[in-house]
Amino acid sequence: MAVFNFIKRYFIATYIGLLTPWQAAYQHRYLLFLLIKRDIVTRTSDTLLGNAWLLFQPALQVIGFWFLLDIVLKVKFPHGVNFIDYFLIGMLPWLLIAEVLSRSLNVLSEFSGLYRRAVFPIIILPLLPLLLSSLLYALVMFITVGLLENINVMLMGILSILLLSIWLIPLCYLLSIIGLFLKDIGQIFPFLITVTLYLTPILYMPNLMPPSMQWVLAINPIADIVTLIHGGIQDLPWTWANVWRPFIWWILLLGPATVIFRRAEPDVREML
Repeated sequence: MAVFNFIKRYFIATYIGLLTPWQAAYQHRYLLFLLIKRDIVTRTSDTLLGNAWLLFQPALQVIGFWFLLDIVLKVKFPHGVNFIDYFLIGMLPWLLIAEVLSRSLNVLSEFSGLYRRAVFPIIILPLLPLLLSSLLYALVMFITVGLLENINVMLMGILSILLLSIWLIPLCYLLSIIGLFLKDIGQIFPFLITVTLYLTPILYMPNLMPPSMQWVLAINPIADIVTLIHGGIQDLPWTWANVWRPFIWWILLLGPATVIFRRAEPDVREML
């Protein structure tokens, strides 16, 4: 009976976790738009190019990687796959993941002035880094795929970023609470992000991972996501295991992330 009750509560929490971000975004859509606008102004104020820097920053990273790997190092894959195309199409989603998760750790502290002394819907704050970054990287991905691949798969580039953004929602809520209550995670998080990059098939193809290390790709959901993006855009091999593994991770995190955030919400103001 206890197991049945736990499963029932878990399914209810997952259902609530599935609906809550969308309901909060719709209910507070005007406030969310103002906060995104405020974030853009804060990040680009007093610059000559203004808002254009939001698009130029990821674009310059793409150009830098292209120059280093294709022009200077002339890196090649032995299997007839163009390395620079493979790398950039995998790296752009990774840059989105790294940026969103890194900002999520500090988003509650960053916007603490808005809710420290007044009633404020804190539930929308973890969505801020996700929404703005997703829009920017979707556009950059759209252009990059059009330049490197076929025009017919440009929409697939946007779709991959949008689906990835949905997958990141529970992580944004979970990390926003962890980053506020456990400050040490902010010190080790850059290292964890770097290690995860090396364990994700971006600098190499999945079949180049030694057989004794293939289990690492199986437990790394980001590796599955990158493999699916390469499959959808570049028609590279993928399996249904690449679909259900990140989906299971998403379902497992969806309910707990929302429950933890809701239970910690009354204590957020006290922490600041």
